[in-house]
Amino acid sequence: MNTTEKKSKILVVEDEADIQQVLCVFLTYAGFEVLGVSDGQEAIRSIPEFGPHLIVLDLMMKPVDGYAVLDWLRENRLTPPIPVLVLTALTHITKKLQGFEEGAIEYLTKPTQPSILVDHIRALLELSVEERNALRDESIAKQREVIERLYAPQADEFVY
Repeated sequence: MNTTEKKSKILVVEDEADIQQVLCVFLTYAGFEVLGVSDGQEAIRSIPEFGPHLIVLDLMMKPVDGYAVLDWLRENRLTPPIPVLVLTALTHITKKLQGFEEGAIEYLTKPTQPSILVDHIRALLELSVEERNALRDESIAKQREVIERLYAPQADEFVY
């Protein structure tokens, strides 16, 4: 790597220390500059100073969760917008839809192989802001379609 070439900065927001450490080591080995923080409050404090190109965000954290980080990013309208890849144990389809509606570009569930995470990060970093927004809009539409199919009355159901 050329020494003048800048590394992409990744902010890992994960409250489980072991998972955070594995992600940070793996992403550093993959060639990224990485900062790991343990909750949403630390993330919100770190974003302006660190200036990440992408955020890997857990949703279930205390005292400040990942949704608060998504809200902060939306309210502060950073330019360019920072893409967020949600990495969470929340698997329910409505939580996935909520993640996309709150501003996430990608949503992966734990456990996930670190190599898959790296592939998704690299792919997201190559997209333009417009392409990321289109990807998010497409994901929202797909999740809504799945929810509609899941909760639509079936032909053999009795509907009041």
